[in-house]
Amino acid sequence: MPAEKGSAFLLKVGDGGLPPVYATVAGLRTTQLSINGDAVVITNKGSGAWRELLSGAGVRSVSVSGAGVFTGSAAETRIKSNALSGVLDDYELSFESGERMRGKFLVARLDYAGDFNGERSYTLALESSGEVVTL
Repeated sequence: MPAEKGSAFLLKVGDGGLPPVYATVAGLRTTQLSINGDAVVITNKGSGAWRELLSGAGVRSVSVSGAGVFTGSAAETRIKSNALSGVLDDYELSFESGERMRGKFLVARLDYAGDFNGERSYTLALESSGEVVTL
């Protein structure tokens, strides 16, 4: 598999329609994805002093974070609205290879910052709710 450009790793937010139309979150400089899984330990006296885990058990989740320059785009406005109202929305992550991941996410955190001689910037954190599918 060839290396991929980080600039092609995009976060997109749905428009609320069915099916959703996704818009790229403009201004992002960094995007990070974490796939999480809780381990269910089934170690017992017969495990020979080695930990054993139960396959397919536990809770899985996806966390997304990003940081960028505020551009005032419609996608940024939608994320701010989602953060203020606490609603779940459709999001998509796309990669240079063409692979995509889609699911419902909650804006867990949205921060804005601005220096007196610099641009307005933001950071965000999203947490999945329900299944995240790979397309």
